[in-house]
Amino acid sequence: MRTRYLFFDIDGTLAAGPIGRRYIPESAKRAIDLARAAGHVCAVATGRSHAMAEPYRRELGLSLMVSDGGAGITIDGRLVALEPLDHEPCLCLLEECEEKRVPWAISSDDSRFRTTIDRRFDDAVSEGYMDTIITPDLDFHDVPAFYKLYIACTAAEEHRLARLSDVPQARFSPDCLFIEPVDKGAGIRRIMEHLNAPVEDVIVFGDGSNDLSMFCPEWTCVAMGNAIDELKERADLVTTDADDDGIWNACVRLGLFPANDAS
Repeated sequence: MRTRYLFFDIDGTLAAGPIGRRYIPESAKRAIDLARAAGHVCAVATGRSHAMAEPYRRELGLSLMVSDGGAGITIDGRLVALEPLDHEPCLCLLEECEEKRVPWAISSDDSRFRTTIDRRFDDAVSEGYMDTIITPDLDFHDVPAFYKLYIACTAAEEHRLARLSDVPQARFSPDCLFIEPVDKGAGIRRIMEHLNAPVEDVIVFGDGSNDLSMFCPEWTCVAMGNAIDELKERADLVTTDADDDGIWNACVRLGLFPANDAS
């Protein structure tokens, strides 16, 4: 059987349920186990930070992961690369946020929390993605690296911040814009180069706007039933929703393990 390399997004793809109560359906776990038993290679490809994605990678027993929207690479269970955002555009955006009194928070390392200077940020956002630490004397000019920024604004308010045009971004909630790398495709290519494997054998699974970069014509693309329309239009296969055996049904339709195992 031809070896395929499966890269799964987490939120809304591998993991179903609301933020804060995400879970991996048992059918998705079984599909991954059977795919690996059939000789395929499975990996995570997520916009989450390495620290926020690690519990999912470990739960599934996988050794490969693209994290941080393509900026983080995990091989053999070890983080081997993690690139920060371009520093100067982040500084300029934070300065504009301060000038216009738009609440913000930052991730300045690979940890499971973010930092801000007062309660305005937590009061303004509702996404509950991660814990926020308030550090009143924080001066972002002294921060050597930014891995993510979080801007408390709605889509309708984005026009107030001209510097947004200088940074990569993704929106996962109505009141918070994530400034983060959005090139999972580049991360996948790095892992395939490390494995010395052909990119035509890649299969990606995704649902959101930050998955667009990994929906490439060179390989097979699977959109979840709950995916955005733009992703479905690019997909080779549209499966059922994440919470309706979406991963399992896609793997069965792609013939990734023997038919008797799929019964």
